[in-house]
Amino acid sequence: MISVETALDQLFALVSPGAVEEVPLAEAHQRVLARSVTTSLTQPPFAASAMDGYAVAASRVTPGARFRVIGEAAAGHGFDGLVAEDYAVRIFTGAPLPEGTDRVVIQEDVTREGDIITLKDTLDEAPYVRPAGVDFQAGMRLDAPRLLGPSDIALLAAMNIARVPVVARPKVALLATGDELVMPGEIPGPDQIIASNSFGLKALVESLGATARLLPIARDNETSLRMAFELAADADLIVTIGGASVGDHDLVGPVAETMGLQRSFYKIAMRPGKPLMAGRMGDAAMIGLPGNPVSAMVCGHVFLAPVIRAMLGLPARAAPRYQARLGADIAANGPREHYMGAILNGDTITAQPRQDSALLSVLAASNALLIRPVGDGPRRAGETVDYIPL
Repeated sequence: MISVETALDQLFALVSPGAVEEVPLAEAHQRVLARSVTTSLTQPPFAASAMDGYAVAASRVTPGARFRVIGEAAAGHGFDGLVAEDYAVRIFTGAPLPEGTDRVVIQEDVTREGDIITLKDTLDEAPYVRPAGVDFQAGMRLDAPRLLGPSDIALLAAMNIARVPVVARPKVALLATGDELVMPGEIPGPDQIIASNSFGLKALVESLGATARLLPIARDNETSLRMAFELAADADLIVTIGGASVGDHDLVGPVAETMGLQRSFYKIAMRPGKPLMAGRMGDAAMIGLPGNPVSAMVCGHVFLAPVIRAMLGLPARAAPRYQARLGADIAANGPREHYMGAILNGDTITAQPRQDSALLSVLAASNALLIRPVGDGPRRAGETVDYIPL
């Protein structure tokens, strides 16, 4: 068995970022920026008013000063002309400051009678001016790689980037195996169960930015498995679920090897999820997950998610770990790193009382995986432990 860290290193060696494609800005949210982009614009392109008020010369601003209003400036409609001392322009937020002015007196600090304004004694000292280029200047760069969120999209729009270079979404083929499986909505026989893992993993994969395709369930025979693998020939990543152990009916590894699988490793020193394998199969990477539902989903968070991020061009690293205080005592851990379903409440984390690789209801009730190192001794409530959020 190899460690989780070693397994991740070998998985990262199997994959690389996809091709670069350009998409319209409106479709770039949650995509990964593939190349740095630079703007030729300055934002704002002019000194602009930050509030509604009156644009005047700052040198003339004192309590009780009087100005004659000679015009108006609004966003998109500036005042054309020079404003001399003792004159003012009514100005609204976002409007360019007229020539000759460098201060905005907010409307709350002014009394107005006809065209004459008088500054109040409670005059605010702030200038309420946004200088040209205060947000960004021509030549500013947004660096890649970067997972683009809503604020990034707004910034790209302001930079006048209409088409965005992004990393192509990895194509992931999900292949559940086993005679015991039927699809949701079907009526299982007396010895069958519903296939759940592939649907949970599809949701995980797609939430990370990849595209996922569910292949037909492969039965526990060579012919069915070969047909399923052939259907996955165009995938960037093939993820099998079940059949990765060494029992008489666990045929995924042997069949894949007859079809060109170059295995990188098999078995991880972790629980749940020990019978995990990986390698390359033609042009695709392959990850063979265990069939127990909790094992498959935990391995999805620990291994599959970091691999997808690496394929999207993001840094190749393990899922971020955080720390919290134990809410209850836990017993000593054994020779495998243990990922325990847990409930995180504020800065306190409590392991679920039942830890079984078949109990999806327990995993669904958890919002974190509490991580126990190999050989970790008993822990008391209040001690600090690592966790991965779910």
